[in-house]
Amino acid sequence: MKRRQLIQFAGLGSVSLLVVARDRTPLSTVTQLVDRNYFSLETFEFDVATVNKAGKIKRSQIHTARFFSEPFNASERLEMVEIAPGNFWMGASKTESSTKSYEAPRHRVSIPSFFMSKFPVTQSQWTAVAALPKINHDLPAEPSHFQGGDLPVESVSWLESMEFCDRLSQHTGRRYQLPSESQWEYACRAGTQTPFHTGETIASQFANYVGTYTYQAEAAGEYRQATVPVGSYQPNVFGLHDMHGNVWEWCADAWHRNYRGSPKNGEAWSHPRPTQMRAIRGGGWLDAPNSIRSASRSGYIETALNRTIGFRVAVA
Repeated sequence: MKRRQLIQFAGLGSVSLLVVARDRTPLSTVTQLVDRNYFSLETFEFDVATVNKAGKIKRSQIHTARFFSEPFNASERLEMVEIAPGNFWMGASKTESSTKSYEAPRHRVSIPSFFMSKFPVTQSQWTAVAALPKINHDLPAEPSHFQGGDLPVESVSWLESMEFCDRLSQHTGRRYQLPSESQWEYACRAGTQTPFHTGETIASQFANYVGTYTYQAEAAGEYRQATVPVGSYQPNVFGLHDMHGNVWEWCADAWHRNYRGSPKNGEAWSHPRPTQMRAIRGGGWLDAPNSIRSASRSGYIETALNRTIGFRVAVA
């Protein structure tokens, strides 16, 4: 029996919206920003599929992206993918099925270039960083409910994810952070305006979710009932894997119930009143397809643990 208590909530999806008081917004202890020319970038090639409303592949294309490798030790490293700058429409369109009030209003956001981890942080990567010197919080070496080095780490809080970023920043000299919500959605959409980066729908061959439920006219698929190794499915056009499903991902932002007054420049959004609520994105293995859309979002307590929530990191 794990000593770390998992906080679970009832309902079809894995995560419920919560309301609490008090604000705690720890700042990274590392403020140095490294010049982009410092990065030694490599190129990788990958296939990207687009599907129709029946979930059938209508187009498959080869794309390329650039990345740099961030070693933790002799065996573990992060692959950080370059995300080009651009503008996009954030939030759900009025014609999109299963939209929620907190996915609106749809608004235009300008995103400067940044790097995002190719995959959610794995358990092996977490263990390597957890062994680095403490900054603000203790980190358990093996927090996850589902065990496996190449599985995404889960059952980690927002505060622990922030500690991971701070330790990694101190170790590398680069300022690693949780992505902002707008960075996350921009990276997930990868130039698309459809509900999923795969197109008008998604199928369980492209993501880990409750595939027995459908979004459009696709056939019912598989429900795996657990996390799967990162990179098990094709990436999006930016070269990022698992942006839909597998685990929800912590973002840097405080939770807001709509986008009124949100930043238009890609920065994380703080809250004018005390709050422990933080934004999560992407949906997880315990969610129906409507909850893993590019626009889907929810909020969760920064100290809470859930076997459906992990994270990935970003660096400018």
